[in-house]
Order: sequence, then structure tokens, then C-alpha cells
Amino acid sequence: MILQCQNITKIFDGKTVLSGVSFHIEAHEKAALIGINGAGKTTLLNIILGKLAPDEGQVTLQKDTTLACLDQHPILDSSRTIYEELLSVKEYLLTMEEEIRALEHQMKEETGDALTQIMNRYATLTASFEAENGYAWRSELTGVLKGLGFTEEDFDQPVNTLSGGQKTRVALGKILLQSPDLILLDEPTNHLDMNAIRWLENYLMNYKGAVLIVSHDRYFLNRISQKVIEIDQSHATTFLGNYNDYAVKKEALRSAQLKAYVNQQREIAHQRQVIDKLKSFNREKSIKRAESREKMLDKIEVLEKPTEANSEMNLTLTPRILSGNDVLTIEELTKRFDDLTLFHEVSMQIKRGEHVAIIGDNGTGKTTLLKMINNLLPADHGSIRLGANVQIGYYDQEHHVLNMEKSIYDEIADDYPMLTTTQIRNVLASFLFTGDDVYRLIKECSGGERGRISLAKLMLSEANFLILDEPTNHLDIDSKEILEEALNRYEGTVLYVSHDRYFINKTAHRILELSNEAFTGYLGNYDYYLEKKEALSPQTTTANASLGSFSKAADHSNSPADAQAAPASVSEQKLDWQAQKELKAKVNKLQNELSKAEKRIEELENRCAEIDDEMAKPDIATNVARLTELTKEQSAAAKELSDLYETWERTSEELSALQ
Repeated sequence: MILQCQNITKIFDGKTVLSGVSFHIEAHEKAALIGINGAGKTTLLNIILGKLAPDEGQVTLQKDTTLACLDQHPILDSSRTIYEELLSVKEYLLTMEEEIRALEHQMKEETGDALTQIMNRYATLTASFEAENGYAWRSELTGVLKGLGFTEEDFDQPVNTLSGGQKTRVALGKILLQSPDLILLDEPTNHLDMNAIRWLENYLMNYKGAVLIVSHDRYFLNRISQKVIEIDQSHATTFLGNYNDYAVKKEALRSAQLKAYVNQQREIAHQRQVIDKLKSFNREKSIKRAESREKMLDKIEVLEKPTEANSEMNLTLTPRILSGNDVLTIEELTKRFDDLTLFHEVSMQIKRGEHVAIIGDNGTGKTTLLKMINNLLPADHGSIRLGANVQIGYYDQEHHVLNMEKSIYDEIADDYPMLTTTQIRNVLASFLFTGDDVYRLIKECSGGERGRISLAKLMLSEANFLILDEPTNHLDIDSKEILEEALNRYEGTVLYVSHDRYFINKTAHRILELSNEAFTGYLGNYDYYLEKKEALSPQTTTANASLGSFSKAADHSNSPADAQAAPASVSEQKLDWQAQKELKAKVNKLQNELSKAEKRIEELENRCAEIDDEMAKPDIATNVARLTELTKEQSAAAKELSDLYETWERTSEELSALQ
């Protein structure tokens, strides 16, 4: 066990952020720390790092454990180049290498005991040098830099001239080269493109040390994590497995908690009904029995109702009018910045109802294309045409569509003057802005809060063509899932840029990959894109024709394998019809079983109530034979009810799954 947190509690201004948080991480284990924004994840990391002291509990690290942490906003203000900054991690190897060269030179000049001492020192030093990967550190350093998205031309850039995202990548590179026993990573994928994220995934999966990751990147967590630690309402729960395993177990846990809560509430209601009935007899024995039941009821530890998933933020995207079938047409579009050509004579078409994701490395021009569609940047060549009745709703990752000097309330009120104060407050409340929060200036809001304001404006726009630039940036997992559900229900057209592979998997119908100044199209989600890209040879890629929806871009929806499958479409339709027929029969059967179970449950519950009433009668209370008979009947009914509840639940779940 390399790290153990025991009963960590932290309170800020009377608010409990962490309460009795306990978990441990084994050596070599990869663990994820998740929770909504503000749940206390960063607070917990700071406690582990010793930057904050817990109010209660303790953090225990294994003796001599080396630890490194990547903050969301690392402070790097070095005048060194990128290469030199990472080289600073390996300076001790340079020193060792210089001493080895010096010893080799001395060996030529010394003899006797002096030579023996030099050779002993040389053997010890070379063994340490080799153990520290000294003979391969240069290739390791270069590999880390290239893996994180830096080209050899970037190596000589001074660190103090880099953007915040580039500095984060440099800081991450330094940590990886340090190879500590335990790495803490706070949102490591925020400033990485897809290739760099995939490289980091592979690096961490093969990393010999332990890793604790705070991230909202569910695809990343799915590949890396062996354990998920969730902070929810200040408490921590540990789930073994990756993110998908967590999601399944979390839902099962929530269902179990809700079931336990409902069952307890039902039992409490039943007991109160019996108590009221006994009291209504107004006899000494029945009143005593009622009081006895009341004492038992008072001792029950009442369960809290579990919070429902995605129950807070409310996002509904509804187009005001229907657009034409042709939503966007781009022909021979070219865009350059100085000597850099982003894309050259590309053409594409987007139809009504499509959800299209644009992916590609950082700097290839994805955001530029969205800005050009929104008339924020001019084209160097070619044309962009919107179809009939197309109304755009634009979500900008930098939130330039928001006026930073306005309050949240005024931002909505000024853009939608027809809304009343009550309506504006209701909208903002559905995005978790209540009370005096609505009068905060937007410039004082966090990235996640600005994202929610932009989503509120997007919902109010009632647009039929949504253009989204990194819409999941700064959103926590719950908010991402709400956005995914809203987009999947949305009947309009969506074009978005995203590095969030899980989000793309959930929402994309088609993917356009921007690479080498051109777009390559794939019908399907991100997993399909990976599968198709891996399977296709360069010859197949160049031979494929366009969808008719974009030219000068290969279309992998019409691959030879797909073409061979086309003649089978009639047979597939027959199979689909047969499957639907069988499905309908199964649904009808389950509905009948459900109806029978519900009817029998009602009969037994009524009979149990009758037995309670009968057993409460004074004449029966003294009739041992009758009481025994009623008790047996009630016990049998209770057992049958228990089985029926399970049957009903199982049948209901099967029916729900089929429906």
C-alpha cells in the first residue's frame, strides 16, 4: 500500500467539503478520483500533498515514497527552452555521465591501487547509470516531448513564451521523466489533442508506479483506471474497475439505495396504519400494542432519499422552426494564415438532423472552420452557404459570445428582452444559478459556470443548427451526460469540434477528421472511426469516393466491405421484420406476466392488511389456534409477496430493456 487516506474531514466556512473520506492505493495501481465540480477533489489532492491540513483524519505514505503532482495551472516561468526544461530533470545523469568519462580518462593514466579504486568507482557508477536508464535518457526525453505533441522545431522555444496549455504539457513531461512512485494528475488531458491523449494513455498503462487521476475525460478513465474513487456529498465510495464498471455499479448502488428507501418508507407507512388502527380500537391491550410499535418505529434509522442522477441541471434543446434538408454546403474552401495552410479546397455538405463531429490535432484549423461558418473569419477561397430557414446557435469554447462585464442575469435579459424576470430566474435556476448568484459578473465565474451560462443561451436560442466548439470543456461528468442526453433528443442539426471521445461516442452520427489540409469522413461514432481507420489500407483510403456530402475527402462509409454487404440488405430487412415480430411477442408475454404479478401482489397485500386487522381484534388476540393459523397465513403471504416483488422487478427490468 503506497498511499492511505483515513477518515479525512475538511470544513470551509462551516461547510463540510470532505467527511470521513477513506481509501488506499496500492503500488503500481492506477486510480481515478471523480466527482462534480466543487465536490472536493482538488482539496483532497492538496491534503495528500501536504498543502492543506485535514481537520480530522490522516494521510499515510509508504516510507521513502517519491511523489509528483500536475496542477491544472502549473507555474513555469523559465527562460530555458522546452528541451532544456525537461533536460533539467536528467541533470544528475549528465553529472554521472561526465564523471564516467573522467574516470575512463583517468584509467589510462593510473596504475596499481589507484587504478583499482578508479575501476571500482567506475563499476559502481556505470551500474547506477544503467539502472537509471542512463544510456537511453535522450531518446526517452525526445519520445516524451513528441508524444505530448511537440515537434522538433518546438524544442528550442523558450518556456516563458508558451501558452498555458503548452506549459501544462511541459510540466507533465517533466513529471513523467521524473518517474516518481506516485503521480497525482489533475485534469491531465485538458490541453492535449487526441494523439497526445492516446500516447499518454499507453504511457500510463505501462507505467511502473502508481497514478491517481482527477479527470472528467471518461474515455481516458475507462482505459487507465483500475479503481474509481467517487466523492459525492462529501463522502467517498470506492468502486473496483474502470469508468464503465463504475457507471454500472453506481447505477446499481443508486437503485439499491432507492429500493431500500422506498421499502423502508412503505414499511413505515404500513406500521403507522397498523398503529392508527390499533389505537382506533381504544382498548388497553390494543393501545399498548400500538405504543410498542411506536417505540420500535422511533428506533428506526430513517434512510435519506438518494439523489437522482442528473436531477439538477435541466437542458432541453428544441428548434423553433424546421430547416431545409440542406443545412450547410461548403465548396472548395481554403484558409491560410501567412505561410500556413489549414485546409485547401475542401468541400462538404451537412443534412438536416445529422450530428457531425470534427476531430484532428491541435492547430489543424477545426475552430477556424467553425468561426468561418459563423462569419467571424473570412475565407481565402471558396464558399459557405446555409440552407433555407437555418438558424445557428453557437457555443464558443472561449465563451467570446458572453459579455464578461455583464451580470449573469443581464446577459440573458439583454439577449432575450421578451422574457420576464421570473422566466429568466427560472431558466438560470435550471442551470444551477439561484438567489444572488444571478447578479455575479460573468468575469468572476469559473470555466464550468461560464459553460452553463452558454448552454442556457443555447437553449433559449431555439436554433435548428447548433455549432459547438469543445462544448464539454470545464463541464463535470454529470453536466456532460445531461448535454449528451439533450443532444440525442435534439431534432435539429449539430456540428461540433471536440476532443472528448466518450462524448463523440455518445452523440456523433458522422466524424470528419481534419488532417493534411483535408477532411476524411467516417459514418459512425468514435469507436467505429478507430476500427475503420485501423482496418483501412492507404490504397483503400485513396480509392474511396465521397458520400455526396463532402468532396476532396475520403469517405469510409462506402468501403469495399460495405459494398459487398449491400446485396444482403433485402435479407436483413426480412430478419429485422422477424426480429421485430419476436420482440413484440416477448413484450406481450412480459406485460401479461407483469399484470398477473401486480394483481396477485394487490390481493396478497390486501389479505395481509385484513390479517393485521383480524389479529388486532380482542377476541382473536386470545385465540391461540386462530392466531397461529393467521400468523402462518401471513408468513406464507409475506414469503409469496417477497418472491412476487422479485419477479415483478425482474420482469419489469426485462420489459423495460426490450421496450
